[in-house]
Amino acid sequence: MVSRMKKIVKNIISAGLALSITAAMTVTSYASEPYVSYNYDAWGDAIPSQSGYRVDETITGYEMELDKLADPKSDLFISDEEPTDLLGASDIFYEESLKEFWIADSGNDRILRTDSNLKVIGCYKGVSGSQTSLDAETGLSVFSNPTGVYVNIDKATNKPVIFVADNKNARVVKATVESKNSAVCTLEYTKPDSELYANASETFNPSKILVDSAGILYVVVSSVTTGAVVFDETGTFTGFYGANRVEQTAAVIRQAIWRKFASNEQIASMTRNVPVEYANFDIDSEGFIYTVTEAANASTDAVKKLNPAGENIWNTATGNQFEFGDLPEYASVDTGSFLSRLTDIVVDNDGIINLLDYETGRIFQYTQDNDLLFIFGSKNTTSDQRGTFTAPNGIEAVGEKIYVIDGKKNDITIFVETTFGKYVHEAAALYEKGLYEDAIEPWNEVIKRDGGYSLAYYGLGKAYLNTGDYEKAMENFKVSVAQNSYDRAYQYDRDDFLRANFTLIIIILLIIIVAIIVLRRLFRKGIIKMPKIKKKPQKEGK
Repeated sequence: MVSRMKKIVKNIISAGLALSITAAMTVTSYASEPYVSYNYDAWGDAIPSQSGYRVDETITGYEMELDKLADPKSDLFISDEEPTDLLGASDIFYEESLKEFWIADSGNDRILRTDSNLKVIGCYKGVSGSQTSLDAETGLSVFSNPTGVYVNIDKATNKPVIFVADNKNARVVKATVESKNSAVCTLEYTKPDSELYANASETFNPSKILVDSAGILYVVVSSVTTGAVVFDETGTFTGFYGANRVEQTAAVIRQAIWRKFASNEQIASMTRNVPVEYANFDIDSEGFIYTVTEAANASTDAVKKLNPAGENIWNTATGNQFEFGDLPEYASVDTGSFLSRLTDIVVDNDGIINLLDYETGRIFQYTQDNDLLFIFGSKNTTSDQRGTFTAPNGIEAVGEKIYVIDGKKNDITIFVETTFGKYVHEAAALYEKGLYEDAIEPWNEVIKRDGGYSLAYYGLGKAYLNTGDYEKAMENFKVSVAQNSYDRAYQYDRDDFLRANFTLIIIILLIIIVAIIVLRRLFRKGIIKMPKIKKKPQKEGK
């Protein structure tokens, strides 16, 4: 036991030294990045950390070759006056089977289609086959401030089907893409003619959309606080999905208590407390829907993972199970300190969750267990430095890259994994799959590069716990301050020791019991006498 304690103390000291070294390394290694790389330790303190991503490039309308849209010689030509830059773009979507990006270029009232390198290959100013907002010159039902786009593939025709949140036209358009600049409307989703909806909102201005594998459409409507507006595949309104709960502030609790004693007239005059609407959502390969709430004061239901019934599976009986975004004391940018306002979310194919914070321009990356992996990016309203944002509106994740679209800088920033990020993601992916032993090597590589990366020690602890090396498991759980896991490893170690030495322990106990019985009998018979203790003479006082 003494040797075990020595090992633990030695490990803690080593980790402390490694953390000090890492802090110095981080500041110098990534000095070229426009933000400080950091993470949170087990006590909630921000500590320097190796960066998981670096800025790869920034893409503007020029790099996207949007000038082709105004070039009569190009097969993408629309008109001489077609804008060649992004303007207030608010959403970006990647269609994996096509390997194409689709961008809601809101200020230019169009949907852009690009290849995997963000080179434009199509542009849609509207759709044919609809009588809404017809353009006299083109005959198209034109878009007006499209703020959301979602794409899937029609299995029968193998053609792309786009869903557009046509915000100012108060509709969602479903259209089949026929060519580089032509799409035919097949269905329009408009304000539901339902008393249920009328009780929730008087308007219908869709902002974000997604479609599940069954063809069910989910719409975020800015005026609706009762969850996403849901339509079936025929366009019929079916209700709401995944409403947020009311933020339990002191004022809300006080009013709830007062309502129990107030008269009907007093209740009628009270402020109505409603949940905060969420800003955006994404759906993973298993059909779980993830939502984010942008309100700066939102802590309740800031991020949710919803099951088919619309219930947040991250909730516990006592409330929120996890925290997301920056802690208040660290959420600072060049213009001051703010609470996180999470404006978009994307879940990649490995289940990694990426949250975009509009207020600070940071991206927060989590595992499915909500372990924080990385924080990167920054907001800067006074310069155009790469890797910083003014109005980060949308995020997408494809492979080792993260794409962030800025609605004021009118560009797209691409982040790419660093070597450190690759090791963390490899280890985290193996860990998520329960392959703890396979994750040992990449976790060790992580620690070599960042001795203060707490999750690596926790991952090693889980690996050693799984292999039965409980002493090493306890050492790593101790460093990562995982008390419950440490207690479990200690219990397993104790039980293992008892099982391995059960016979010896029983023999020793029997010998001790027999020895006590024999000695007692010998003392009683006088064969062995108790030794007399001589008292020391007391010294005389002076």
